[in-house]
Amino acid sequence: MPVYTYRCESCGVQFERHQSFTDAPLKTCPECRKKALKKVITPTKIIFKGSGFYATDHKSPSGESSSKKKSSTKEKTESTSTESKPASTEKSE
Repeated sequence: MPVYTYRCESCGVQFERHQSFTDAPLKTCPECRKKALKKVITPTKIIFKGSGFYATDHKSPSGESSSKKKSSTKEKTESTSTESKPASTEKSE
């Protein structure tokens, strides 16, 4: 069941209640007994459980993480680029 936060516009008291989706919203304040309650919109709480969202949902087929792949490909391109270049020859003329 969701938790709803209510605030009284008359006395300013704020409280939370567990209510079903089908329950009618509260209208009477439990402190001052006036019909001045309004629902307060609060950020929802998200809880990630388990070994990790990215490790289980976006894993590469080879088992490597994408950051390892990027660094290894960068190293490969650097090594091939230095190997393909001819050694600098000094000409003293």
